[in-house]
Amino acid sequence: MPTDIEYSALLESWVLALRAERKSPATIKSYTDGVRGLFAWCDEQGAAREPTRASVNGYIAALLDSGKQPATARSRQLGIRRFTRWLADEGEIEADPLVGLKPPKLDAPIVEPLSDAELKALIQACAGKEFRDIRDTAIVRLMAETGIRAGECAVIALDDLDLMAGTVVVRRGKGGKGRVVPIGPQTVQALDRYRRRRAGHALAGLPSLWLGERKRGFTYDALHKALEGRAKAAGIAGFHPHKLRHTAAHRWLAAGGSEGGLMAVAGWTRPDMLQRYTKARAAERAAVESRSLNLGDI
Repeated sequence: MPTDIEYSALLESWVLALRAERKSPATIKSYTDGVRGLFAWCDEQGAAREPTRASVNGYIAALLDSGKQPATARSRQLGIRRFTRWLADEGEIEADPLVGLKPPKLDAPIVEPLSDAELKALIQACAGKEFRDIRDTAIVRLMAETGIRAGECAVIALDDLDLMAGTVVVRRGKGGKGRVVPIGPQTVQALDRYRRRRAGHALAGLPSLWLGERKRGFTYDALHKALEGRAKAAGIAGFHPHKLRHTAAHRWLAAGGSEGGLMAVAGWTRPDMLQRYTKARAAERAAVESRSLNLGDI
């Protein structure tokens, strides 16, 4: 096995390989957080920094014991498993020691979408004439209407907008799959207002759509921080930007949109993902549909 020092260098090489595979910054961060977390845990235990089955199981157990969510533990383990697979494929180790290692069992929590009142409050919390107000309004409206992932939204380029056609190109979707997402007049207006204000920004020449204040860019982490701050101002508890994806999915179906159309817009290839994101309000939508069918009228 490589030494601790070699592992640090190999981690950097792995990041380069992930970039070559066109993995998103969010995916790369998630993967490397797992490996770095494992190495930090090994240091605490006074053990060698080796991704063995024993060390990985110990690290994951420690995460769960500390109160981390099973989804977080599963994500960390996945990153480590991808790292050892890459090490084996590159010939840095003789064989992948984690082949067949089972991931932590995931609960299936029901994520409630934002109510209409909460969504309106979130948009209102972005109201203002400052650059960041106009930017955040556009981001919230885009994510709430289309359900695009935070990572997809963060890397949209200026040229990906076609406001006259009412579309946004998502070039770096999950799994490297791109798609064209339709947007309505209010979202188009918010994006146009932001685009016009963006033209006077010091970094207006950059290809990325979203920019930070002053002379700063705008990253995935910055998007999370901005939206979570707006949600706090709106009085929305337990907010996470991913809730906007759940909200968009619920609103689509509640408005009578088809499941196939939602899958295409959201970038899902498996029906179980649609069910996962929309089950919180499935009974509510079924009740509305039932009343419209009036099947008791015999």
